[in-house]
Amino acid sequence: MVKKYSVEQIARQFVQITGTEKIKPAVLLMCGDHGIAKHGVSAFPQEVTLQMMQGYGNGTAAANVMAEHAGADVFVVDVGTVFDTTAIKIVRQEKVAKGTADFTQGAAMTEQQVQAAMSVGMKVAADVIAKGYNLLITAEMGIGNTTSTAALLSAMLGLPPEDTVGRGSGINDERLKKKLSVVAQGLAVNKPKQGDGLDCLKKLGGFEHAALAGAMLAGMEHNVPTLLDGVNATAAALCAWGINKKVKNFLLPSHLSAEIGHNLALKKLGLHPVLDMKMRLGEGTGACLLVPLLRIALRK
Repeated sequence: MVKKYSVEQIARQFVQITGTEKIKPAVLLMCGDHGIAKHGVSAFPQEVTLQMMQGYGNGTAAANVMAEHAGADVFVVDVGTVFDTTAIKIVRQEKVAKGTADFTQGAAMTEQQVQAAMSVGMKVAADVIAKGYNLLITAEMGIGNTTSTAALLSAMLGLPPEDTVGRGSGINDERLKKKLSVVAQGLAVNKPKQGDGLDCLKKLGGFEHAALAGAMLAGMEHNVPTLLDGVNATAAALCAWGINKKVKNFLLPSHLSAEIGHNLALKKLGLHPVLDMKMRLGEGTGACLLVPLLRIALRK
C-alpha cells in the first residue's frame, strides 16, 4: 500500500516551488478521442466525449462543480476529439487530429502528432501561467482513455496488462476481458521502449496524455507545480518524467484512484496520495478536492 503524504507536506512543497502561500489554480482539461474505443473497451460510446464537453460549456459537469469549490478556473482544450466542438464557446481549439489511430494495428500517433500535442499542452500552460495562475491541475476527457493509460503504464513500468488494466468507466467482466486483450495486442504490436516517455506516448498514448505531459514540462520551466489527479494524469506524468527526470520535483500528488495501476505509477514517481476515496471520474475532480485543504494548511 502506498503511504500518504500529509497536507502540510504538499503545502510546504508548493511554497518551496512558488515562493508564495497564495494559490491560484488552473484546471487544464485536455480532451481527445482514441482509435481503440471501437473495440468496446468502455461502458460508454465515443459520443459521450462530446456530451461531456458540452457539459463543461454549460457549467453543469462534475469538473465544473469541483473546480468552483476549489476556486479554480477551468480551461477546456480540444487536442484531438473526433467531433466538431467549435460551437462550444468555452473550448479552446487546438485539434491535432480527429482522434488517435487504433494502437492494436500500429502506433497511436505519428512523431509529428505527439510533438504537436505536447506543444499544445506547453502553450496552454504557458498562457495560464502568464495570467498569474501558479498551480496547474491535470484534467482529461476521452472515451477509451483508461485503456490507453493502462497500456502506457505497462510500457513505462514493464508490467503485464493484468497489473495495469482496471474497470475504468465501470465495465463488466466481458468488456474487461476485451480491454486486457486490446492492451496486450497494443504492447505486442508496438514494442514500446520501456521507460521512454516519448516513444510510449507516440505508440500507445492519447492526445490528452501528450498535452498533459507537455503542460507539466512547461510548468517545470516556469517554476509552477502540477497537482496530479487520477490514473490518466499520472500516466502522463510518468511519460513526462521519462522525457525529463527533473519534472518529478514539480509534481504534487492528490488522491489515489480506484484503478489498479495508479498506486504503482505513483510509487515509481516517489509520490504518495493525500486522499483515498476510491474515485474513478478523473477530469481533475479528485485533485480539486485537495485544493481547499491546501488553502487551510497555508493559513496556519
